Amino acid sequence: MPSEPVSHDLREEDLASKVRWFSTLSPEERLRMLLQWADAMQRLNPGIRDVGRHAAVPGRVQVLERP
Repeated sequence: MPSEPVSHDLREEDLASKVRWFSTLSPEERLRMLLQWADAMQRLNPGIRDVGRHAAVPGRVQVLERP
């Protein structure tokens, strides 16, 4: 794969460009990025771990079980 020049123009940061960049990473690098993003989210919002996924949210679609 030929090396493309690095651009710092925010207008060029479309989804396709991000996908091309992400596909150049090894599986280990992808996992490292995922863990870094998760750590950043937890630092920005420490209560994110306490969000219960089992509680119904008013106004949202609810999954019903058969009787």
